[in-house]
Amino acid sequence: MNAIPNPIPARHKNVNRAEVCDQNFAEFVQAWSGTPRRAPRADEPVLPGSLCTALDFIELFESQLVSRHLDLMARVLRVKNKVFYTIGSSGHEGNAMVARLTRHTDPAFLHYRSGALMAERFRKLPGMDPIMDSALSFAASKDDPASGGRHKVWGSKPLWVLPQTSTIASHLPKALGTAVAIEQARRIGHALPIPADSIAICSFGDASSNHATAQTAFNAAQWTAYQKLPAPVLFVCEDNGIGISVKTPGGWVGNAFRNRDGLDYFYADGLDLAEGYEQVARAVHHCRTTRRPTFLHLRTTRIMGHAGTDFEIEWRSIEELVAVEATDPLLRSAAIALESGLYTKESLLAKYEDIRRKCFAAAEEADRRPKLDKLEDVMAPLAPYTPDKVAAEAKRADYADRRLAVFGGEDKLPEKLAPRHLAIQINNALHDLFCKYPETLLFGEDVAQKGGVYTVTKGLHKAFRNARVFNTLLDETMILGLAQGYANMGMLPVPEIQYLAYFHNACDQIRGEAASLQFFSNDQYRNPMVVRIAGLGYQRGFGGHFHNDNSIAALRDIPGLVVGCPSRGDDAATMLRTLAALAKVDGRVTVFLEPIALYMTKDLYEPGDGQWLTAYPAPDQAMPLGEGRIYESGAGVGRGPAPGSELADLVIFTYGNGVPMSLRAAREIEKTLGWTVRTIDLRWLVPLNEAFIGEQAKRARRILVVDEGRHSAGVGEGVITAIVEAGEGARPLRRVVGADTYTPLAGAAFLVLPGDADIVAAARELAG
Repeated sequence: MNAIPNPIPARHKNVNRAEVCDQNFAEFVQAWSGTPRRAPRADEPVLPGSLCTALDFIELFESQLVSRHLDLMARVLRVKNKVFYTIGSSGHEGNAMVARLTRHTDPAFLHYRSGALMAERFRKLPGMDPIMDSALSFAASKDDPASGGRHKVWGSKPLWVLPQTSTIASHLPKALGTAVAIEQARRIGHALPIPADSIAICSFGDASSNHATAQTAFNAAQWTAYQKLPAPVLFVCEDNGIGISVKTPGGWVGNAFRNRDGLDYFYADGLDLAEGYEQVARAVHHCRTTRRPTFLHLRTTRIMGHAGTDFEIEWRSIEELVAVEATDPLLRSAAIALESGLYTKESLLAKYEDIRRKCFAAAEEADRRPKLDKLEDVMAPLAPYTPDKVAAEAKRADYADRRLAVFGGEDKLPEKLAPRHLAIQINNALHDLFCKYPETLLFGEDVAQKGGVYTVTKGLHKAFRNARVFNTLLDETMILGLAQGYANMGMLPVPEIQYLAYFHNACDQIRGEAASLQFFSNDQYRNPMVVRIAGLGYQRGFGGHFHNDNSIAALRDIPGLVVGCPSRGDDAATMLRTLAALAKVDGRVTVFLEPIALYMTKDLYEPGDGQWLTAYPAPDQAMPLGEGRIYESGAGVGRGPAPGSELADLVIFTYGNGVPMSLRAAREIEKTLGWTVRTIDLRWLVPLNEAFIGEQAKRARRILVVDEGRHSAGVGEGVITAIVEAGEGARPLRRVVGADTYTPLAGAAFLVLPGDADIVAAARELAG
């Protein structure tokens, strides 16, 4: 391979390193002085001893050139405002080998430097054009087949490339989850949308491999392999030795991953197609045949900087830059092309320029295509909702016989039994959900044999066995990664997060990954799931912040998420059916927030009154999304929803634990102030039903918002905003809310959480 001459010519000191790298290729080809071999036949090795055939090489090299010229085009046209993304793949073009040696039905979760891999994968199906599709994505055109112009992502529905922004390794848990799901499908008899021997492919950089999210995926992969559970994931670490400007210590990746038990290590030279092809092939074959987690350490380099805004000359020496640019994999591919006799200098340069012309022509065409210019178009795939279909699915009760198989007989069906508390009715609803959807899986910490910390999942493991109800390692990030994997393979995951406080360290798996997939894929891919989270405050005898986290701010601002919070057993059952229907029909990511302190609550006003027990609703009953429950003054707890047409002296908006508190307070307010009090259980916290809130506010002389969350960023803020925006903010209004603090242990917890007396006191303030 001819080296860049030394001393360094003035041209190589040009600040525009893209231009330098472009010129390097032409100069290298023109200066090549080797002796070409006899051109091999298509099925012969491109060079003696290589597993890469001439045909393999020709097509791989073309994919590399496509990727390079897309990068060069992006740098040129960005300054003309025709391209909106400049993080390139230059130096990583060897990842095309991964695409060639895998299938288009192997689900792929890709690093942003995957231009060549995508170009090569496009060959798997006829009639697809990687240049035009990529140009449309670069141009943020509505015609972009990956995201519809919402972001520059590598993605393709027919090629099973699931779009993501790949923000520092956040995609690794769901890639492993998908691999696990491929194998899980067989155990539950679920028909996969891909071949049963598929593998999941996940690429990332050497710098990202150090991230906690990456490490949790590697650990879970090892944990899975240690138990001899198949997990065919191919982790592809594209090691270019640097993360933006932070260098990876030499040898670090190899030393860190070469000897990990349960994570099988392979190395491949991604800078040399002739050499690296067999090495990549070995890793792919191993992963597919052994069904074990496999780590492919792919040597790459990074040229032209991290992105168009990264002027490396400002922080790297010119000598270092030139040395790095001399390792450009396209120079090695050019040498192979010439040495093998497959190309002459003239034909190679002509090929290079022909692809350049195609990339620029596609970019100019893409620039002429329509852009997103309406808010409704931007948001269209974010939160699809078809209420009639969801309602029909939620009420559908024509599923497998549940009498003997689950509940033990006709007379033991839960709707025929006496009223029960919240935990039991959630449990009954989960049993019904498993009967209705054979593809349902429930998993998390302690949910199987133990039945959960609060016995909410008791009996599910016995009824549906390990394949559908199982414990995971204690890692919420991986629990939610598994959920995404199962959803990718067409199952209905019901992961449990044991406590709300535990969700926060894994929040990005919902915020950045699961809830964003419909948006970034233009609704081509979906992550249907029902995430159960036990949370909120008021536990007695088992306290402290981590078991009484009353903040749901982390859930409220996730676009497209649905969060339901029942306060009583019948509502829990009907709400859970709708959440599952939202997932099945519209592919929604949903959260079922379960108030721990109400799990076992039986009484409302007096000990032994049993007024917080409810009958189990028949399977053909469901709660519409956004519908609140209205408790009229003196009506008791068994009635509602009610029309609430007349003015009430006081309307209380609340949810969760606030509902029984407000009902008790309402009775005291009615007695002492002589007011009529209407209590509104919002039930649906994300999105809030603003129209419903506004309508109820119109029927109030005074308003109280009872929010058991914190003073800042709580649900109450959204309720008050809805009231004001409905034009009803002039009414006397107060908020009863928790303090901006973590929840302390023991009795001190009730100093920071609102209580019955606080609600009564606020009403008296309004009276004054």
